[in-house]
Amino acid sequence: MKHKILRYTKRMLFIIAILFGVLLLTAIVFINFSPQFGGTPDKEQKKIYSQSDNFEDGKFIIRTPISTSENRWEAIQKVFKKKTHQRPLKEIEPLVLDSTAITSYSSDETKVTWFGHSTFLLQMQGATILLDPMLGDYASPLPINMTKRFNTKLPIAIEKLPFIDFVIFSHDHYDHLDYSTIKKIKDNVGKFFVPLGLSAHLTSWGVEKEKIEELDWWDMTSFGDIQLVCTPAIHFSGRGLFDQGATLWASWVIKGKNDKIYFSGDSGYGNHFKTIGDKYGPFDLVLMECGQYDKDWKNIHMFPEETVQAAVDVKGEVLVPIHWGSFKLANHIWTDPIERVVKKAQELNINISTPRIGETIIIHHKTYPETRWWVNYD
Repeated sequence: MKHKILRYTKRMLFIIAILFGVLLLTAIVFINFSPQFGGTPDKEQKKIYSQSDNFEDGKFIIRTPISTSENRWEAIQKVFKKKTHQRPLKEIEPLVLDSTAITSYSSDETKVTWFGHSTFLLQMQGATILLDPMLGDYASPLPINMTKRFNTKLPIAIEKLPFIDFVIFSHDHYDHLDYSTIKKIKDNVGKFFVPLGLSAHLTSWGVEKEKIEELDWWDMTSFGDIQLVCTPAIHFSGRGLFDQGATLWASWVIKGKNDKIYFSGDSGYGNHFKTIGDKYGPFDLVLMECGQYDKDWKNIHMFPEETVQAAVDVKGEVLVPIHWGSFKLANHIWTDPIERVVKKAQELNINISTPRIGETIIIHHKTYPETRWWVNYD
């Protein structure tokens, strides 16, 4: 009897091992051949990147642990744990834009239109610019319901966007760099400004190399009269199982003749904000991450109260909270980020603007959007 049980156990373990191997092989094949995972920098590119202080042993350095949890599996499980009010009770309706309204503006004005999460349409010095244009339906490589956008409609259909002079990306995560968006806009864009390494994704999706300019932290470049500075962030990168650190992550300084904007990308709180503020501040507008946080990820994502302090550190005149309002990527209530950031801003007497998705901010205008629009969906 014992021998039969032993043989049966061995047989089951063998079957389980075979199934696990098949699943692992399937996952590897899927990642290697599915285009949404992007490309990988080649040897020549890595040789160039090796000159960066942020690059060691073939990849970009993550100077802080991604998770502070002693049990990473528990940290991952929390993301998938269902909790009430993690999504709006009804679909969010964005304000509607049209291409004529986008293009008909004075070049003396700087206009910023929020598309939700970290995506903005910026109009400055006569140029039309996109920041982290994630316009897809899911913030994941596969259509997982958990990562589905809160609004099925966009302020304007991608096909109706006017010509985009240039695009800025902060890093390569799915909620910032979207394959479906790139495929639709790539022929309607003049230039892409990206952190080191990210060009591998874009070229694998058909973007011409000549259209892409890669920058390291503190590198400066320009587009017409607009100056761009690639600045530090505390975060990480990776789209698959084996490409963590293959590309750099960054924040950005965007400086026109009359106005300056700071775009945080994703970042944990750190002294880099004060350094950026001392070098390039004050800023007329700061677009600062405030959502998708957890105590186990505090090193790489800010809590809302830290968002306000970061706005103070970079010397921001007006704070616009971003990285919320479109996707569930953490385990907090969906309105928690905006409620907390508004409360802290009021406590510190910081000017804050809370546009609806599709609503436009005009820098130096006498009024800024500040309605509590989210209560209509909670």
